[in-house]
Amino acid sequence: MPFLFFCLTVRAQFEKAETDFGAVMQKFNAVGASVAVVKKGKIIYTHSFGLKDLERNIPLTDQDIFRIASISKSFSATSIMQLVEAGKLSLDNDFGDLVGFKIRNPKYPDQKITLRMALSHTSSLNDSQGYLNLDLINPDKNPNWAKCYNDYLPGTKFDYCNLNFNLIGTIIEKKSGERFDDYVKNHVLKPLGLYGGYCIDSLDSTRFVKLYEYNPNDRKFTPSPTAYAPRRTEIQHYVMGYSTPIFSPTGGMKISATDLARYMIMHMNYGKSNGVKIISKKSAKLMQTAVTNDEGYGFAIRSADNLIPGVKLKGHTGSAYGLYSTMFFNPKEKFGIVIITNGINATYTDDFPDFSRAAINSLYQNFIK
Repeated sequence: MPFLFFCLTVRAQFEKAETDFGAVMQKFNAVGASVAVVKKGKIIYTHSFGLKDLERNIPLTDQDIFRIASISKSFSATSIMQLVEAGKLSLDNDFGDLVGFKIRNPKYPDQKITLRMALSHTSSLNDSQGYLNLDLINPDKNPNWAKCYNDYLPGTKFDYCNLNFNLIGTIIEKKSGERFDDYVKNHVLKPLGLYGGYCIDSLDSTRFVKLYEYNPNDRKFTPSPTAYAPRRTEIQHYVMGYSTPIFSPTGGMKISATDLARYMIMHMNYGKSNGVKIISKKSAKLMQTAVTNDEGYGFAIRSADNLIPGVKLKGHTGSAYGLYSTMFFNPKEKFGIVIITNGINATYTDDFPDFSRAAINSLYQNFIK
C-alpha cells in the first residue's frame, strides 16, 4: 500500500471515529472526555474532546489530568501485591492485625477477616457510616463502629466498600515505611514513567480537569471543586498508618487518560510493561481472577462480559464529583480502552453508565473490531 494512501486511510478512520464519538458526547451532554485505545499491546490512538473548563471555555487536552475515582483502587491493590511478594505480609493475614486495631464483624466475632477479603470486597464491611477516616470503624473511637459491618459471615458475599481500600492504604504505609502517596509514586508510577499521584500539591494544578455534576432538573452543570481539595491542614498533622484516607487510596489518583492506558498495559501484560516488572505474573493473574462468581471481582479488577457484546474484559470503573472513568482490557487479545469524562447527563443500565457503554463500544467498533 503506498504511504500516502495509507496515511489518508488512517486519517479517514480517525475522522469517522471522532465523528462517532462526538455523537455519543452530544447524546449525553458530555462536557469533555479524554480517551486512549490500545491494540496489540500498544497505544494506537489518544484524543480529547470538549472542554476542560466550561466557564472559561478551555479545551480539554491529552496532557490534562483527572481525579479518576475508583480505578484508583487498582493502584492500591498493585502496591499491596508488591509487599506480598516482598514477604512483608500475606493475603491471609488478619486485617485488624495489619491495620492496628480490632476488625471483627460483631455478629461473627470468631471469624477472622483477612486482607484477601478486603481486596475483593468480601470482608462484610460497609460504607454506611462513611469511609473518610478510620475512626468510624475503630472501636476505641466510635461507639457505633458495629454499624460498619453487614449481617453475613465474612468471606461469603460481595459488597463494594470504599472503606476496605482506605484501610488497605494504611497497611501499605505500615509495611513499607513510606507515606501512601509516596509509595505509589515511587513503586508504580515512576518505574512506568507516568505522571500522576494522590497528593494534590505534588502535581501541576494547571493540568487538573474541572469536574461537573449534572442537575437534570435545571439541565445545568455545577463545578465540583472539592475533587481537588489539597487538605494541607490535615496533612500537616498527618499520622502515618492512620491518616491515610486523606489521600483516598480508594479513589484519589490523579492521572491522564493516556498515562492510565500505559498503566493498563502493565496489567494487560500480567505485571510488565516496556521491560519493567511491577508485579509478578502470579500476582497480576490473582488480581484479575474473580473471587465471587456473581460479581466477577478480583482484587480491584473485575470481569465485564456484557459491556461489549461477546467480548470478555477485565478492568474497573470510577465515578465521583460528576466524573466517570472507564478502564477495560482483554489480556489475551492485548487490546484495551480508557475513557474519562468530566461531566455527563448520567443514565444507567445494569449499574453501568450508558455514556461509558456507548463510548467504549464506539471506540471498539472503530479501532479494534
